[in-house]
Amino acid sequence: MNKLLLLVLTMILSPMLKAQNPLNIIAIGAHPDDCDHKFGGTAALFAKMGHNVKFLALTSGDAGHQSQGGGALANRRRAEAKQAAMRLGIAEYETLDNHDAELMPTLLVRHQVIRKIREWNADIVLGLRPYDYHPDHRNAGKVVQDAAYMVIVPNVCPDTPPLEKNPVFLYMQDRFQKPYPHTPDIVVAIDETIEQKIDALDAHESQMYEWGPWTEGRSQDQVPTGKKERRAWLAEQLKKRSGQFSESKNESLKKWYGTEKVNQIKYIEAFEIAEYGYQPSDEEIRRMFPMLKEMKP
Repeated sequence: MNKLLLLVLTMILSPMLKAQNPLNIIAIGAHPDDCDHKFGGTAALFAKMGHNVKFLALTSGDAGHQSQGGGALANRRRAEAKQAAMRLGIAEYETLDNHDAELMPTLLVRHQVIRKIREWNADIVLGLRPYDYHPDHRNAGKVVQDAAYMVIVPNVCPDTPPLEKNPVFLYMQDRFQKPYPHTPDIVVAIDETIEQKIDALDAHESQMYEWGPWTEGRSQDQVPTGKKERRAWLAEQLKKRSGQFSESKNESLKKWYGTEKVNQIKYIEAFEIAEYGYQPSDEEIRRMFPMLKEMKP
């Protein structure tokens, strides 16, 4: 088959291979890069399948740096987020103008979140758990919880039409154990998109190569300076983190992918079903997470 014919066939068939009834998925973090860390690989899988994915940062990230701040840093981080979205293939990455390190679960912020979920006509909403070292993370988790159910109430934020049904709300994974650890109800293999996830986080240069190392007590000369060397340095860390398994995660993988495929999986992301949203059956989860049955060998 010549290259021209192959190109024509690809153009014709590609739309047919996309999701016939695309899902609308919104992941909500406190800062630009939160969702990339916790959902980037799965988001890229959804996007490849033709689903509509949006990342929303509730703050501008204008405090997250050791030597920059304010509007200049907020603009830099917004540009980084847009580049990350392009690398993941997702539809949109929005950052709000709430100040970094000052996020509170106020009625104003709750209404912002309700409107954003409604505007996206979300089927799935991902948020943070309200247990975390960073107050912005805790409060971002709390405000998403508070928006659950309210997204279907017509008299709340009546300027934005309510959703017809409550979405499924999921908690993205964290490492905190008290008052209880994150439960991996859904574990997604991201081997196919791990490089995209690394590329997306590589776009957040202010965080991955400057602020993050500084908070961990590393000097700047411990961070490589060349672009390829920096990405390789970042990839090593992210692959190690994404390759951390546990007994509970393995059990979830067996449930969704089958025992024979578990040993083939190298990198994962895990999600807990929140009690506040729609409670899906296993069959509905498989429909909403089609990658659970379509993992490439």
